[in-house]
Amino acid sequence: MRLSTRFRELPAAVAFLLPNFLGFVVFTAGPILFSLVVSLSNWNLQHTVPFEWVGLGGFIDLLHNNEFWLYFVNTVYLMIGIPFSIAGSLVLALLLSQRLRGMVVYRTLFYLPTFTAGVALMILWKALYNPDFGPINAAIHALTGWAGPQWLSSTSNLLGIDVEQIALKAGQWGLGARDALIIMGIWTVLGGNSMLLYLAALTNIPLELYEAADIDGAGRWQKFWNVTWPQLAPTTFFIVVMAFIGGLQGGFDQARVLTRGGPAGTTTTLAYYIYTKAFEEFQMGYASAVAWMLFLMIFVITLVNWRFGSRQLNY
Repeated sequence: MRLSTRFRELPAAVAFLLPNFLGFVVFTAGPILFSLVVSLSNWNLQHTVPFEWVGLGGFIDLLHNNEFWLYFVNTVYLMIGIPFSIAGSLVLALLLSQRLRGMVVYRTLFYLPTFTAGVALMILWKALYNPDFGPINAAIHALTGWAGPQWLSSTSNLLGIDVEQIALKAGQWGLGARDALIIMGIWTVLGGNSMLLYLAALTNIPLELYEAADIDGAGRWQKFWNVTWPQLAPTTFFIVVMAFIGGLQGGFDQARVLTRGGPAGTTTTLAYYIYTKAFEEFQMGYASAVAWMLFLMIFVITLVNWRFGSRQLNY
C-alpha cells in the first residue's frame, strides 16, 4: 500500500525536479561535454583551415606553445597575493572578534565593498592607478618626490620576469601592471568572505581552551599559536584550497576591464587567454583544449592540497 502511494507521487516529484534537471543538462553538463568533444578538433569559426579531428593534437600543441606557458606564469604570478590576503583576513577577523561596543558597525563597514560590483571597483582602481593624475602616484610623489610607476601601462614586475620568454631580466625589475592587479586583489579580498569564515571559526573555539591556557600562564602570542591557530586549521585549509582554485581560474575580469591583457600580454591569464582564442580569434578547438588543460591543472593541485594539507587538520 505504501509502495503504491510512492509510485503515485513519483510523477509530481519528477515534474518538480525536471526544470532544474533540464537547466543543468542544457546549461552546465551539455556545454562541458560539448567543449570536451570540441577540444579534440581544430574547429575554427573563421574556416581558415578545414575541419578535422586531431585527437590530443591540440593538447600537444599548447604544451609546446611558449605563449601558453607565458600566460600560465602570469596566472601564477598574480597568485602571489594569496598568502597576504589570507593573512590579512585573519588579522582583520582577530581584530573584529573583540567584544567591544560598536563592533557590528565595524564588521559591516569592512564587508561593504564586497557588495559593490566588481567592474565598478575596477574602474575606480583604474582611475587610482592613473600615472598622471591618480591619487596613488600623487601620494607617492608627495611623500618621496618620486613620480611613481606607470602601473597599468608598465611591463615591469617585482620578480623581473621577461615579457617574451620565461626568464628573469634585470631591465624588467620594478612595479608594473601585474603588481597593480595584485595590490587591488589583496584590498578586494581582505574584508570579504575569508574574513567572515575566520570570524565564524573564532566564535566556535571553546572558551575552556583559553581558560586552561591562562591557568598555565600562557601569553597572548602563546595562546594564539597553541590554541587559536590549531583550531583554525580546517578553516584555513578550506580557504587555501578555494583561493588556489579561484587564482587559477581568475584574472579575466581584471584583464578585460583594466588592461585588455596588456601591456605586451603581461596581465593575460589562462582564463583571458581562453576568451581571446574562443571569442576574438574564433579558435574554438584550441580554446577548449586550453580550458580542459586548466581544469586538469586545478584538479591536480586540489588533489595535492587535499593529500598533504589535510594531514595538518585538527577536527
